[in-house]
Amino acid sequence: MTRQELFQNIIQKKSFLCVGLDPDIKKIPKFLLDFEDPIFEFNKRIIDATKDFCVSYKPNTAFYEALGEKGWESLRKTLEYIPKNIFTIADAKRGDIGNTSQLYAKAFFENLNADSLTIAPYMGEDSVKPFMYPGKFVIVLGLTSNPGAADFEMLYLQDGTQLFEKVLQKTCEWGTADNLMFVVGATRPQMLEKVRAIAPEHFLLIPGVGAQGGSLADVFKYGATSQAGLLINASRSIIYASTGNDFAEKAGEEAMKLQGEMEVLLRSKKLI
Repeated sequence: MTRQELFQNIIQKKSFLCVGLDPDIKKIPKFLLDFEDPIFEFNKRIIDATKDFCVSYKPNTAFYEALGEKGWESLRKTLEYIPKNIFTIADAKRGDIGNTSQLYAKAFFENLNADSLTIAPYMGEDSVKPFMYPGKFVIVLGLTSNPGAADFEMLYLQDGTQLFEKVLQKTCEWGTADNLMFVVGATRPQMLEKVRAIAPEHFLLIPGVGAQGGSLADVFKYGATSQAGLLINASRSIIYASTGNDFAEKAGEEAMKLQGEMEVLLRSKKLI
């Protein structure tokens, strides 16, 4: 999927919502445990309920890897089930180099056919460029919102810039807005001005809206571009909107609510 195709989907659906598919076997409704593949059954119903309101799905691979071989099979089936016109993100946060990176890229881009993959860039160019496949996106961890981000990302350097800014600047040399995105946490929306000064047209994957307390309006204010330029990820607030038999229905309602809020914002910027 190209950047322009992603933008067209945003216009068509009046949404820049990404639904995080993070199924915890301990949290999904108990009746699903009677199915041969409870994780896939959970995801399948979530996708059916939310696909009209989102433009992307993001499975966090840890929830699948932890289940061993069965988990990988659930992930494969999930990615195959997602409609082809919806952008898929394998949230694996790989960050190795050399042949290892090439094999990770093959695993996610060729074997699982994901549209994109999240990458940790702190080993430099060697940890990013092997993932730059034709027609695929690398989504680099830019500025995260976890408390530990202060340990490295937020450090000030001698020239007055912060380390995350240097990472963004350097990473932008290895790709373009057509194959490179960045992860930026929603709980630091004003920092998006610094991000946009370096990466004005790149799409940003924004976690932290919803259960983690980030403001959708603030993120849009500081981060939106002429092509929206944002994928707002919501996971727990959607997929666990209910833990009962009505979990899929409630997930759809929550996704529709967010889509409605996004439509208002898109109209305010005259993008639709």
